[in-house]
Amino acid sequence: MPSIRAPASQPWVTWGKAIASQVIVWHHLLIYGPLAPAMEAEWPVATGFVQAYGRFAVQVFLVAGGFLAARSLWPAPGAPRVTARHWAARVLARYRRLIPMLLLALAAAVAAAALARAWMQNADTPAAPTFVQLLAHALLLQDIVGQPALSAGVWYVSIDLQLFALLAALAALAHALARPTLPAAWRAAAGALPVIAGVAASLAYFNLRQDADMWAPYFLGAYGLGVLAAWGQNGQRRASATALLAALTALALLIDWRERIAIAGITALALLWQPWAAALTRSRLNAPMTWLARISYGVFLLHYPLSLAVNATVMHATPATPGWSLTGLLATWLLSLLCGWLAWRWLEARPARA
Repeated sequence: MPSIRAPASQPWVTWGKAIASQVIVWHHLLIYGPLAPAMEAEWPVATGFVQAYGRFAVQVFLVAGGFLAARSLWPAPGAPRVTARHWAARVLARYRRLIPMLLLALAAAVAAAALARAWMQNADTPAAPTFVQLLAHALLLQDIVGQPALSAGVWYVSIDLQLFALLAALAALAHALARPTLPAAWRAAAGALPVIAGVAASLAYFNLRQDADMWAPYFLGAYGLGVLAAWGQNGQRRASATALLAALTALALLIDWRERIAIAGITALALLWQPWAAALTRSRLNAPMTWLARISYGVFLLHYPLSLAVNATVMHATPATPGWSLTGLLATWLLSLLCGWLAWRWLEARPARA
């Protein structure tokens, strides 16, 4: 979910990130904290729908992440841009891009949890962190080493780095095996096979194992569909890419129906074809969508600590009424947008300008 600028001709990346980020925020707002049950009692159908299905919006980010990573690391099957010599540097650069916003969010989460423990009683409030827990989060290893999460969404940052490293490793392998004497079509086929095999293995096996959801192979299916969509945007490959994406998605759903995989497949096809791209770009909504997509990483990481702080404040200082609960949730959402924008300007836009 880090802010990677989408090309002007790819509005579905921008709109997808913008909409998905807001769905995820409201999914968390309606699950965590004592303000959420008041909304569930007032609007049970709408609240229940967001609680049940809002988490599937993460699939949009997984597919878009693979799509954008491919354009950077491996823009075509026969043209990997990573060598074994430079793999570590590319992964480290990705880590350095991810970590500043994460550290800000973790500091905010620790402070907000301390306030929440003092002002309200709620089982979702994280306990005071240990040094080992903080170190594991800073290294993006918290789920792997079994440390409780300090904030919602930290798991995604860890998986994003793992997936990027895995794709970069596959690109380096393809680069090492490439032979200039081979015909271009053969080089492209040889380069595509590891990714296709990885996507198939993920969809047919790893994604079915709930105990594997802290590792990249669990999510490689959705991420790899984004990679294949990026490769298929060449006009000569679009039809075959469509057939491949549809076949992989159908195979996964025949093995075991998973809404999240269906959404990933639909998202990949949308990124491949970019339907109504010109209309979306000309739309009056394109500017706010672009803004929401730009700040989505900060909003995604900061909305949970802000939710903790607002929940604690509302529960401590106001009567327990649906009106105050709704006010608290709306305030959290608006604060998330504001703080996400400020964090983007501070941590992402400034280095980009430099």
